[in-house]
Amino acid sequence: MPSMLDAVVVGAGPNGLTAAVELARRGCAVEVFEAADTIGGGSRTEELTLPSFRHDPCSAVHPLAIGSPAFERMPLARYGLEWLHPELPLAHPFPDGTAAVLARSVGETAMSLGPRDAGTYRRLLAPYLGRWATLAPDLLRAHWDGLPRDPITWARFGLHALQPVSLLAGPLRFRDEKARALFAGLAGHAIAPTSAPATGGPALMFAIAAHEVGWPIPRGGSQSIVDALGAYLRAHGGAIHVSTEVKRLDELPPARAYIFDTSPRALARIAGLGNAYRRYRYGASAFKIDYALSGPVPWTAPDARRAGTVHVGPTSGEIGAALRAAVDGRDPSVPFLITAQPSLLDPSRAPEGKHTFWAYGHVPSGWKGDATEVIERQLERFAPGFRDLVLARTVAGPPELAARNANYIDGDIACGAFEGLQAVIRPKLARVPYATAHPAVYLCSSATPPGPGVHGMSGHHAARAVWRRLRAR
Repeated sequence: MPSMLDAVVVGAGPNGLTAAVELARRGCAVEVFEAADTIGGGSRTEELTLPSFRHDPCSAVHPLAIGSPAFERMPLARYGLEWLHPELPLAHPFPDGTAAVLARSVGETAMSLGPRDAGTYRRLLAPYLGRWATLAPDLLRAHWDGLPRDPITWARFGLHALQPVSLLAGPLRFRDEKARALFAGLAGHAIAPTSAPATGGPALMFAIAAHEVGWPIPRGGSQSIVDALGAYLRAHGGAIHVSTEVKRLDELPPARAYIFDTSPRALARIAGLGNAYRRYRYGASAFKIDYALSGPVPWTAPDARRAGTVHVGPTSGEIGAALRAAVDGRDPSVPFLITAQPSLLDPSRAPEGKHTFWAYGHVPSGWKGDATEVIERQLERFAPGFRDLVLARTVAGPPELAARNANYIDGDIACGAFEGLQAVIRPKLARVPYATAHPAVYLCSSATPPGPGVHGMSGHHAARAVWRRLRAR
């Protein structure tokens, strides 16, 4: 072992492991320290309900992982990562038994929105299709890192992305409710009111990703992503230590750089940076239920039965009201639900004939209530008889989510509120957002650009900043 490591990474989530891999394959001596007994962070797979039912406690469907410029450069398939694509990436059912769909085909998606909005959808998406190879690096880039590869397309996207989704996909553009609801649901992944600036960005990005790379799941669960990263890191000489909680910087081995895949709050505490991130704001939370089912979800809409992800709203108005209630600190009444049914395409996730399914709605930060009843009442609206299939359920509100993952402050699964300037500038205004007041300490979690999602790009960019410092020395 060298007398001094080149880098120590704290936290073995997708970003921490990506940062470690990026440095290890450049010849650096790297070690990773993880407080939990397994690697993964927000990308784990566990038996949460019954034996042989394998659930993803957090992230489960991965358009940004399969489309990640960082992962694309790694031979992760060699280490067991296999992507499975559902017949439909997403369905958004309505009470009349129909659904808007987000399909791999732009045409199929457009037609599901109705004849009055089909052409409008095609025109909105057309400038971005066939450009993922340059668009993804530009959208998932570090803003300080030079010019975009395709400045014109990047600027066009920015003009759309900075709009509230209620304007981008509002009645001035789409005449009928199906298109408006589809986009509102896509924006709901940001956990912000649909009237908030920049909510058009995630909605449009998820739609483009569905057409360009799909919304797949990894065979065996989200754990497969981090297991492949971990194996690739070890192949390059990196070491991983689990069950090792780090409370102070001096508990770690001597290193030229320390990279934290943690919340800004945890980094400041461990590295002795005081109130360096006191203005960083955490957002609303989620209430998630993982189910073991005796059969597939009996959706009324046929399209929902063949989709990997199902959004349950149904209208843009209901979605906006649910998100606004969570952000304003009000109890959920009619929640907007994001659901996934991975066992439809991955039989390894449940015993033969049985299924795994999860759903989450949005609740206030730190909320201690029980949303099981309102979530299942909403599911029954669109899948009558759902409750009859439930063999077991595991619920996780904000306290449980925070206990599972220390980065989720008060249950904030996005590791920071999507509001104001923080929606586009995280964790604070800085030329290099991964650097800190300590010259050897860096941040690489979802609190840094480009933000939440299993894509490894925050780790990728942080590693590049570290590499520049190590080369300069």
